Amino acid sequence: MTADPDPDPVVRAQQLRVAVGRVSRRLRQIYTSTPGAGPSFTEVAVLVRLEREGPAAPSELAARERVTSQAIAAVIRELEGRGLISRSPDPVDGRKTVIAITEAGRALLRDREQVVMGGLIRALGDSYSQAELRRLDAAIPLLNRLADLI
Repeated sequence: MTADPDPDPVVRAQQLRVAVGRVSRRLRQIYTSTPGAGPSFTEVAVLVRLEREGPAAPSELAARERVTSQAIAAVIRELEGRGLISRSPDPVDGRKTVIAITEAGRALLRDREQVVMGGLIRALGDSYSQAELRRLDAAIPLLNRLADLI
């Protein structure tokens, strides 16, 4: 029996975009859904970045999130108003501001992470065979590398 020829690169790219997009949207929906007015996707992304990378200047956050300085200013105002981040003078250049995540911001991320992980664990445990789970495990480094290359 001969193997099927490789799919057209455009078809592969389209199928991957759709599949990854669907997973991403669903995770975003779970992560940002909360009773009342929860944080937006960009607000959560900023909190995650501050948690992982430490305090940053607003201009750094805007560049890393690929948004305008005006957009990041609105995000910072909203997060600060909710007590999820704090501002302080830059220790090197006191004219500048540094943004840091607060304990309330960390608690929000922990709560969201538990919800998302619970959903993923249920979906993976209920719907996939061990062989399929191994295939998913093998795909993770490839997807991470793809993200780095885009």
